[in-house]
Amino acid sequence: MAERLRFPPLAREMAAEFAGTLILILFGVGVVAQVAAAEIGDHDSIAWAWGIGVTLGVYVAARISGGHINPAVTVALAVFNRLPWGKVGPYILAQTAGAFVAALIVRWNYTEVLAAADPGHTIKTQGVFSTLPGNGELPVGTWGGFRDQVIGTAILLFVVMALTDLRNNPPLANLTPVVIGLLVVAIGMAWGTNAGYAINPARDFGPRLAQFLTGYGGAWRDQYGDLYFWVPIVGPLIGGVIGAALYLFLIGRNLPDADEAATADAERKPEYDPAS
Repeated sequence: MAERLRFPPLAREMAAEFAGTLILILFGVGVVAQVAAAEIGDHDSIAWAWGIGVTLGVYVAARISGGHINPAVTVALAVFNRLPWGKVGPYILAQTAGAFVAALIVRWNYTEVLAAADPGHTIKTQGVFSTLPGNGELPVGTWGGFRDQVIGTAILLFVVMALTDLRNNPPLANLTPVVIGLLVVAIGMAWGTNAGYAINPARDFGPRLAQFLTGYGGAWRDQYGDLYFWVPIVGPLIGGVIGAALYLFLIGRNLPDADEAATADAERKPEYDPAS
């Protein structure tokens, strides 16, 4: 049988990150378009669709690239030597491209509905594609949004590190993406007020660029007219490193290695095993 043609190793990983992030955004931005422009669904449906999108996106990419689908994850892993720095730029490029293409697909598919709901493509429906402080309505400014993004992404990375640490008690039977998806649902339900829980630079910048190129002239600014696009980029990158560092400091360094864990399990085993 002829040998299968494959991309070079790094190109395979980039393709996986592109595809995984594309799936994430198709569900995430798609549900916000449906709720905001067609008034079908509510905040809970948004939170659940984003979480399901994360789960499916990670499943798509995990085998090949690890399923980061988020530059904050990629950078945090590189900072703590879980990923070579040479892969960081290509991964982020692929993630952002996947988010951009997915947002273009959503923008195209919802063309008529968005035009009916907001003919001028203004701040009214800008939140379909990119985040705003206080979701464009509440009294939250740039630094409130920045604070929120640091905290929210720190929570994300803290728990992701716990869920993927084999020395801990990670989910079994390939269920880690499901639990990570539930984590994103929880963050959306508990931390979605101040900045729309982007917690992912590619998730925000790719769709923001897509909306700017398709008629949303104010895409880079918030409802106050301030440049805001950098907040969901810088905040998550900082927050991700903080969350990963806290996990390693509080939990990771205190876990036994594989040999120590096996010895401890043997010591805990009772002398009489009723199954024997």
